[in-house]
Amino acid sequence: MICGGLIGLIVLCFLEVGSRFPGTGGPYLYAHKAFGRVIGFHVGWLLWLTRITSFAIICDILLSYLSVFWPTVNEGFSRVFLVTLIVIALTVINYVGVRHAARMSNVFAVLKMLPLALFVLVGIWFIEPGNFEFQPVPDTNTLALAVMVLIFAFSGFEVATINAGEVQNPSKAFPYALFFTLALVLVFYLAIQIVAIGTLPALATSTRPLADAATVFVGPIGAVVIVIGAIISTSGTLNAGLLGGSRLPYAMAGANQAPPFLTHTHERYKTPTRSLMMTSVACWLACLTFNFVEALTINSVIRLITYAIVCAALPVLRRRPDASPANYIVRSGPWASGGAILLCAWLLTRVSVTEVLQVFGAIAVGCILYVIVVIRR
Repeated sequence: MICGGLIGLIVLCFLEVGSRFPGTGGPYLYAHKAFGRVIGFHVGWLLWLTRITSFAIICDILLSYLSVFWPTVNEGFSRVFLVTLIVIALTVINYVGVRHAARMSNVFAVLKMLPLALFVLVGIWFIEPGNFEFQPVPDTNTLALAVMVLIFAFSGFEVATINAGEVQNPSKAFPYALFFTLALVLVFYLAIQIVAIGTLPALATSTRPLADAATVFVGPIGAVVIVIGAIISTSGTLNAGLLGGSRLPYAMAGANQAPPFLTHTHERYKTPTRSLMMTSVACWLACLTFNFVEALTINSVIRLITYAIVCAALPVLRRRPDASPANYIVRSGPWASGGAILLCAWLLTRVSVTEVLQVFGAIAVGCILYVIVVIRR
């Protein structure tokens, strides 16, 4: 609920700020217009890194569920082969046009909801109330770390804003889409968590929690259904992530903040093919390089930074006479912006020194790339 409230405040800021810009780029475009080229570049760079690390995280989850059917899938050549196959397949889908990629995401979205709904509707009858007696009560630091992990689970809505240039009437579509999605995700997460805690005493040590919980109250068949649902779900998320991530270098190149060859689009499919290929290769390398915990931590910290910058853009753009008019005005917008920034700052204070250094390293690499781009321009 706390994480859902934080993301709700951030979504409000995204709605107003995003309604000013119908073009492709999302948070990169907002930061560029509100705070200038340097901040804009770094937001675009960091946001692209979240797409890459997200791909590695979700791919790791996909492989862990596939191991139910293929026990050695995470070992040696099998892992390399399957990761390569996944990246190539999703690249081809995105190569032939945003319409095909969006349809594929819609199909995945519907299919993944069915096993989750069955998990909740069936599992709720097998809940053991005694599983909800918690000792000890978590302290604020533990709570903050839990929210940091959940930031990744709730995130992804910003990917839709990146593709605004390829969406029909985005100023009207996004408010409904983002709020409906946030509400649906919050309800589903709460229901799934209640069933998982209530039916699986060893939840904390499970690597495939929903499949293990389904085994308890349905048996092996229930586990297979959940595993298939998880594979479909993660595949859809990977597809959506590649779709959004490939548009960021394209948008940055269009603003002369990335090599101009990335602005190339396919003559027939109108997709940014070179940007797509570069993003696909980066995703492939991340899957073979990062482990789950490293990628998740870096991803959550970077997201909080980029979210805070977009939230800060709301009051700035309201005061800018040269800013495009907003098609969606948030009541008490500055209060929503301030609250979101404070919550992001609170969470960032709980990050370890190692994680801070990793993110600063990413920012330093971004600074080097920016200097190269400026010299080249």
